[in-house]
Amino acid sequence: MIKSATAVLRLDRCLAATPRVVVWSVGSVLLLLLPFLAWNGYQQYLLDVIMINIILAVGLNIVKGFAGQVNIGHLALAAIGAYSSAVLATKFGLSFWLALPISTLATGVVGALVGVPSFRLEGAYLALATLGLAESVRTFIDVTDYLGSSSGLGGIPPPMIGGHSLAAYGAYYYVVMPIAVLGVYFSFRILRSDIGRAFKALREDTLAAAASGINVRKYKLLAFVISALYAGCAGSLTAHLAPGFIHPDDFNLTQMVTVMLMVVFGGLGHVWGGVIGAVLITIVYNWSRAYYQYEMIIFGMIVVLAVLYMPRGIGGYIDDFLATRRFVTVRTAKARDSAA
Repeated sequence: MIKSATAVLRLDRCLAATPRVVVWSVGSVLLLLLPFLAWNGYQQYLLDVIMINIILAVGLNIVKGFAGQVNIGHLALAAIGAYSSAVLATKFGLSFWLALPISTLATGVVGALVGVPSFRLEGAYLALATLGLAESVRTFIDVTDYLGSSSGLGGIPPPMIGGHSLAAYGAYYYVVMPIAVLGVYFSFRILRSDIGRAFKALREDTLAAAASGINVRKYKLLAFVISALYAGCAGSLTAHLAPGFIHPDDFNLTQMVTVMLMVVFGGLGHVWGGVIGAVLITIVYNWSRAYYQYEMIIFGMIVVLAVLYMPRGIGGYIDDFLATRRFVTVRTAKARDSAA
C-alpha cells in the first residue's frame, strides 16, 4: 500500500508539473501521426475500425452505463445508419457529407421509437424487446432486394474533398478520428451536465428519481436517442469505409456481443474505460479471426475473466487510481500544513 501510494504521489507530481496544454498537445500529435506509424494498409484499416468502435462503445455506454437501460439492439441502430447512408449515396447520389448527418438523424428518430418500450419494460424484458428489434432489422435487410438482401450492398462511394477521394485507409482515418474525438468529448460533457446526473439517478433507482422530480420518461427517451445518434454515425462511417460494402452479417448477434463486451470490459459508466475497452477488444477480435473456430471460446473466456477479476472493468481501476491520488494529495497537503 505504501509503495502504491508513493508511486501515485510521484505520478501526481509529474502530472502537476506538466501543463495540461502540453499533455493535450502531445496527445493530439500522436493521434495525427498514428497512420504514419502503421506498418501496412491493414493496420491503417484497423485504426479506422477502432475509431468507429469507439463511437459505438461510447454511444452504448450512454444508454447502458449512464442511464442503466438495457439495449441489445444497439448494433441494429448502427445497421439502420449504415444502410440509410448507403442508400442515400448509391440510390440518390448524395455525397458522404450529406448522407452522414441525414442517416445519423434518421437513426436518432428510430432510437426514439426503440426507447418507447423502456417506459414499461425493464431488465430482462427490455433486453428481449431490443433483441427482437435487432433480429427483426437484420432479417428485414436480409430479405429486401432494394437493400441488397443476403448478397450485401456494394458500390458505396468514399468521402470526397475537392475531387480527391479519401478511400485510402490512411486518408479515411482523418475523417473518422475527429468524429470519434468529438463523440468522446460530448460524452464527457453529457456525463458532467444536468442530463448526465439525471441519467445516473435513473440508473441507481427509477422510483427515487421520479420522487425527486426527474421526468423519467423524458430522460429514458433522451438516453436512447443520444445513443442512437452515436450508433447511426458509426454505421454510416462503416458503410463508406473501403471497399464500400456492407452485409447483414456485419450486424449479427456476435457483433453485438463484441460491442457490449467493449463497454463491460472498459467499465459501465466510464467514458475512458469504454474507449480503452473498444481499442483492446477490437485488437483481440481481429487477432482471433485467424482462429475463427475458437473465436466464441476466446470471447467467452474474456467475459468470464473480466467478471471474476475486473467486475467494474478498466474504469474501476481508473476510479481507484483517482481516489488514491486524491487521498495522497490531501495527506501531503495536511502534512505540509502541520510542518509549517
